[in-house]
Amino acid sequence: MTHIRVNETEGITHMLVRRLPVLHKALCTCSIQVADVHTQHYDVIVVGGGHAGTEAAAAASRAGANTLLITQKIQTIGALSCNPSLGGVGKGHLVKEIDALDGLMGRAGDWAGIHFSILNRSKGPAVWGPRAQLDRGHYRDFIQSELLSTERLTILEGSVEDLLVSAADPDKPGRHKVYGIRLAHGGGEIHSRSMVLTTGTFLSGSLFMGPNSSPGGRIGDPPSCAGLSYSLKEILGLKIGRLRTGTPPRIIKDTIDFSCTEIRLPDEKPTPFSFINAHVNCKHEDQLPCFLTYTTPGVERVVNESMHVNSHIHQDTKGPRYCPSIESKVLRFPGRLHQVWLEPEGWTSDLMYPQGLSMTMPPDMQLCLIREIPGLHKAQIHTPGYGVQYDFVCPTQLYPWLQVKSTQGLFLAGQINGTTGYEEAAAQGLWAGVNAGRTSLSKVPLSLSRTQSYIGVLIDDLVCRGVTEPYRMFTSRSEFRTSLRPDNADMRLTHRGFEEMGCVSQQRYNEALQVKQSLNEALSALRSISLSATRWRNKLQHVNISETKSTILSGEEVLQYKDVSFQMLASAFPELLAPFLEFSERIKVEALYHPHCEKQRRDIERMQAEESLYLPQDIDYLTLPVSLSKEVREILDSTRPNTLGAASRLPGITPAAIIHLLNYVQREKNRNHGTGKDVSCFG
Repeated sequence: MTHIRVNETEGITHMLVRRLPVLHKALCTCSIQVADVHTQHYDVIVVGGGHAGTEAAAAASRAGANTLLITQKIQTIGALSCNPSLGGVGKGHLVKEIDALDGLMGRAGDWAGIHFSILNRSKGPAVWGPRAQLDRGHYRDFIQSELLSTERLTILEGSVEDLLVSAADPDKPGRHKVYGIRLAHGGGEIHSRSMVLTTGTFLSGSLFMGPNSSPGGRIGDPPSCAGLSYSLKEILGLKIGRLRTGTPPRIIKDTIDFSCTEIRLPDEKPTPFSFINAHVNCKHEDQLPCFLTYTTPGVERVVNESMHVNSHIHQDTKGPRYCPSIESKVLRFPGRLHQVWLEPEGWTSDLMYPQGLSMTMPPDMQLCLIREIPGLHKAQIHTPGYGVQYDFVCPTQLYPWLQVKSTQGLFLAGQINGTTGYEEAAAQGLWAGVNAGRTSLSKVPLSLSRTQSYIGVLIDDLVCRGVTEPYRMFTSRSEFRTSLRPDNADMRLTHRGFEEMGCVSQQRYNEALQVKQSLNEALSALRSISLSATRWRNKLQHVNISETKSTILSGEEVLQYKDVSFQMLASAFPELLAPFLEFSERIKVEALYHPHCEKQRRDIERMQAEESLYLPQDIDYLTLPVSLSKEVREILDSTRPNTLGAASRLPGITPAAIIHLLNYVQREKNRNHGTGKDVSCFG
């Protein structure tokens, strides 16, 4: 049963039914009533209804915890605050992993998508970026519908004034213990065993437009109560930083001259985010195009002319390096032209989102700027762009399961940890929700290794390295990206989500098992086919198998050729391979990456087996002839760990660095053995 507490129950119910037709079924089966939550105790309280909060609340509930989600406005739950899109390079990997753990985001994207594409197609499948433009209303409706039908979840519309804190349990680590929240405006106290804060940009948030600023976390919404920031800083003693971000103006579609832009069509065959969806909600012919245009020297001129009335750009607060404002781009790269993507905001929306034009100058100057861009010479602005500054908690103060080290029961997720982007927030929210639920039920919290998932990479980077600017996920951040592909997220995570975490349904688990069995059987069948290169050339006459090859090749090895498809092999061996045609694309990718994944697996196993390997104390890490970053060299040089295992546990040291270090030490050990030199210093 899902309960929703609101100020005007009857009014909100009628509004939801009228505005959210997709929710009608959920509203008919769920109880919308004023619940006396003030006298109740919950296993988990989640504060915030954004991407991190919704995933946290759903995950904690799936893990078996009675959960309360508190949000300032029920109607903004699941809202796309900035860009109307999902996924991309690195970010798409996170969406696939969230879905593999039964999260909401992937299925919501499949329902609300209006333009699907795979980025990075020219490169290998390991770094492809599943991406979709979204209908804002459809996405929000889907998330709200899912939450309304989630068991053990209560939703409360309200604002949190501060945290309820007591002395820590002497038998558990931490100086403090959070046992609940106090609602603003005399709303009373609500107690819980665990809590997840997902405040987004609302923690002491300020909005900037031109020379003016005002309190807020998003246009039209106030910031979180000052008492919450006070609790984190003054009572819990957490180190707090300040970050900033921004959003572009929304442009009225009918005022754009699309003939001056380049049209970009979606993929002919839309690729779903979710592993349980064979198709997305919309057909290919119903998808909407995007459009590409570019800035001009006139844009740079307007930016320079508006600098004196743009207070946000003069702030020292760090903004996102990889999604900067147009002002930052002009200042950093003078004379360069920049892409501007015009993206639809929905099926029936009359607005376009100009990706790449985040700005904080006065509204009249914003209009002058966009009219310097081809296709936008007569454009009208519906809503001006603006900047946001907000507090974040330095994430090195967190355990890998996203609990605050100094405070029992308190978990943080999303932009409060210094990240940017829907996908990064949702991934943290899911993981914090799972562990908050487990902790509340007296279960041991869990960690994800960066060798297992991009979620593990994200969290490891945050808690070990911290942030100096908003963190964004890229495939380049993962040392094991050939293993951590978007296509195999279910094979990597779904069984763990069911067996260990308790956040995956039996139905999804069973489906993942069936897929895994089919893939294994298909690969076994391919390996059972062994022919000489000559015979393969006779069977596959259009495939360029080298004339010099005379070895025996398996079907799996032949499938690794770029111009060989699984369908071709199934035509040649129908009785053996035809049953697996529905998995053609996945089998091709598995075969392609099998040698690389096996090597990575052996490297990881070797690294784990050699944890006690002694590291000579006279190693000159700064000049070591191996592939190590400057940061890694400086960390190793300053700490000088005694063993490989000790080095692997240093903040900022990646598994790839450990493998390079292991290879170097063993190479030196073998070389000295060969020369008869003393090798005692190498163990």
